[in-house]
Amino acid sequence: MSGGGSGARDLELFLDMMAAERGASVNTLAAYRRDLEQVAGFLVKKGESLRAASAENLQAYMARLTKRDMAASTAARHVSSVKQFFKFLQAEGLREDNPARQLKRPRLQRPLPKLLSFDETERLIAAAYGLPQDSDKQADNRLRAICLIEVLYATGLRVSELVSLPRRAARGERRMLIVRGKGGRERMVPLSEPALRALADWRAKVPETEAFLFPARGKSGHLTRQRFAQILQNLAVAAGLAPARISPHVLRHAFATHLLEHGADLRTVQHILGHADISTTQIYTHIMEARKKALLDEAHPLAALENLPSSEDLPKG
Repeated sequence: MSGGGSGARDLELFLDMMAAERGASVNTLAAYRRDLEQVAGFLVKKGESLRAASAENLQAYMARLTKRDMAASTAARHVSSVKQFFKFLQAEGLREDNPARQLKRPRLQRPLPKLLSFDETERLIAAAYGLPQDSDKQADNRLRAICLIEVLYATGLRVSELVSLPRRAARGERRMLIVRGKGGRERMVPLSEPALRALADWRAKVPETEAFLFPARGKSGHLTRQRFAQILQNLAVAAGLAPARISPHVLRHAFATHLLEHGADLRTVQHILGHADISTTQIYTHIMEARKKALLDEAHPLAALENLPSSEDLPKG
């Protein structure tokens, strides 16, 4: 490693601490080593050792990473490596100050969630209705699958909220579900006609002594998130969709985006989804914008601009 013997010893001590006290994995330790050796190489050219790095040169190093068009996630990891290292040096008394204190992590752009089209969602729901019902067990599993997918797509519930719904949540002809979400906050969520019918059909099969709408024998007493994910994967196969694209959260995304596409306002969708901050809900407007752009690129008569003749190809005069 560049940057002198003390820098190498400091790095080894830091990595030993991360392994022993923080339980860092082999891959994480390798990433720390790689990042800090790159910093050390940069500092040597500036006439500084790694231990003696100035705040100005650390800022210059991060600016250099930005100019190299490094992915924000990779740059953020570099910042984290440097911050952890100099925090360690300060804690061990190897430096009095922390020159990395003011370094800022780049803002990571939230990736757009996976999404199903309206037609694909309908195929997935149809697959539940098409499940076999040759035995009592098959018939019950079919009704449960229909209820799960109809309610999820009608309400956009979080998967944990869905599988733990109490049996009483579906009583009577009430067109609303009262859902207890994150932080114990309750919200009212409207139900569609198909969801109401599916709830009534499935609830009739659940004994009144059961606490949950989707009871199971496990520790929680209700269907697990993992089991529901498996049910969706099986429905995806039956619907001719790639199972890797399908999950309970993907259906929640589909619900929200389809609502907005059909004219629902953002505040209403925020309330139904149970988002505390509307900025979380705004991700769906970005999805719609990306989808509209893709459609425009495919369908607009001027989309294939690269095929248009250049000015040199046009006749003169």
